[in-house]
Amino acid sequence: MERALPIKVGVIGCGIGSFHLEGYAEEPRAKVIAIAGLEDRCQELANKFGVSRVYHDYRELLADPDVQAVSIAVPNYMHQEVTLAALRAGKDVLVEKPLAPTAAEGESMVAAAEETGRILMIAFNRRGRHDVELVKNEVEAGRLGRIYHARAFWMRRSGIPGLGSWFTTKSLAGGGPLIDLGVHVLDLALWIMGNPRPVAVSAATYAELGPRGKGQFFGSRFKVIEGAPYEVEDFATAMIRLDGGATLQLDASWAGYTSHTDEFGVSFMGDAGGAEIHVKDYAQIGTLRLFGEVGGMPAVTEPRLLPRHGHGWVIHRFIDAILNGKTESPSAEEGLDRVRLIEAIYRSAELGREIEI
Repeated sequence: MERALPIKVGVIGCGIGSFHLEGYAEEPRAKVIAIAGLEDRCQELANKFGVSRVYHDYRELLADPDVQAVSIAVPNYMHQEVTLAALRAGKDVLVEKPLAPTAAEGESMVAAAEETGRILMIAFNRRGRHDVELVKNEVEAGRLGRIYHARAFWMRRSGIPGLGSWFTTKSLAGGGPLIDLGVHVLDLALWIMGNPRPVAVSAATYAELGPRGKGQFFGSRFKVIEGAPYEVEDFATAMIRLDGGATLQLDASWAGYTSHTDEFGVSFMGDAGGAEIHVKDYAQIGTLRLFGEVGGMPAVTEPRLLPRHGHGWVIHRFIDAILNGKTESPSAEEGLDRVRLIEAIYRSAELGREIEI
């Protein structure tokens, strides 16, 4: 049955939810009619984006019969609860990364989407960058040849998002920078390579600054809770072996004595060429270099790039999926694969040895 336009959307969560609101503002086939979350923050966003209905409790939003789809942008530990409720209320769902703090929770979310026949997608918004699109196209066209090694990193010098908050509580977040930041670049590397299957991982995690009260974001909106335990890592590193023989090196840091400020990227070494994306302080231009040969001589190409809104890209695909009645990538299944791999990384670090996946 053809869906009437625009698709009426609710946004749950008024922190990261603000990026979803910006994305929906770029999508003419959708209209945000309701938001739910902390009242003061949500009312400010409602005024800014012209949203008519503001709810304090997300269950009130889900009970609104006019809402057809929702974006879920709440803390990690609430992803499963809110997603299951939304799916069972008959809403299509776009959920923030990571899919869930644990694979078991993620599996229940994927199963619920299948049972209800609703769309469930994950907001891997970094895929929408122009530099990422160009590298993805180069790899798919075979111009880099066989990719035999890749590197993914997100490194912060001082960027713990709330010492003592849910971010640094293992049971609420699932982990530290690996599941918070590393999941983004892990997804980029694997997606660009065509989602090869991880077969083994050797990893280590460290908590060197956070437990001493160091490494907090300067000027962060997140409060420091004095005396609260720091239960997660502030740096994780992993070597991942992939089906077919390729390897992937992953580094993720919230805090460390390093030259990095707030930087992320992915790079690929192929037998016919290479590519490197290096983003400093969220820049969108001047971030991509392609490596190859011209006349048998080494050459570097730096394509001109266009700024883009990553959540706008994901939301466009989300609305496509709703209208087509078929889940698009980035799918919940991909999000579940990433959480499973992250769990394996943590397990390897705990055991102090390589493990098979």
